[in-house]
Amino acid sequence: MQKNLKKYFPVFVLPALIAFLISFLIPFLMGIYLSFTEFTTVSDARWTGFSNYIRAFTGNSDFLNALIFTAKFTVVSVISINLLAFILALTLTRKLKGTNIFRTIFFMPNLIGGIVLGYIWQLIINGVLLRFGVDITFDAKYGFWGLVILMNWQMIGYMMVIYIAGIQNLPADITEAARIDGASDSQILTRITLPLLMPSVTICTFLTLTNSFKLFDQNLALTGGAPGKETQMLALDIYNTFYGRVGYEGTGQAKAVIFFILAAIIAGTQLLITKRREFEQ
Repeated sequence: MQKNLKKYFPVFVLPALIAFLISFLIPFLMGIYLSFTEFTTVSDARWTGFSNYIRAFTGNSDFLNALIFTAKFTVVSVISINLLAFILALTLTRKLKGTNIFRTIFFMPNLIGGIVLGYIWQLIINGVLLRFGVDITFDAKYGFWGLVILMNWQMIGYMMVIYIAGIQNLPADITEAARIDGASDSQILTRITLPLLMPSVTICTFLTLTNSFKLFDQNLALTGGAPGKETQMLALDIYNTFYGRVGYEGTGQAKAVIFFILAAIIAGTQLLITKRREFEQ
């Protein structure tokens, strides 16, 4: 059986490998090359060195402002989503009536597309702010907290399901032994549940971190970067640079490469830290 599997392994892998090369690796490498050129189409690319990368930071302050805004949003979203999702998971694993219904309700927003969610929450938030004679684009702080609320509403249910799966797989005998020894609920939570739940924490932190950092659809629909690009996140800034400014295609591509490197470093660092905590348990 093993020999047959090894024999036909290339046959099964080849289609996926070809798709990966065509749809990801080749465009990715071409994008890196184009970030060092000036171009309007791929065929007329002209090598310019690091000028696009220099212009990304010195041309105007949009990219740096978007980076700062994205960093603040990511920190707040990762903490709030994981904290609320964990609290919900603890609540919905206590064998209360109707927990399956609540799990479904909390999970459903994750099934709605980002553009749709953005416009829905724009209507809701503007309806509230209308009483004060303003809208979500009046002040950057409205857009910031609007994006945080939207992201929490969309992702809490998904993270909750992962935490529930982790909690339900915890060995019950350890908790029971701790209770017999006189451990309080808070001690069980901090010294048993959380340490054993680190694999779930790793997954949820990674998902919320990457999804928050690369947010685009919701940002475009909810605020569009207004007012004055103050709520523009990195992905939206790259989009506006590449498609909204003639002659800046190479700069937009350079920003995209920088964005990829930042996302890879941040996500990789997070995985190393949380994985190390798993092995320490």
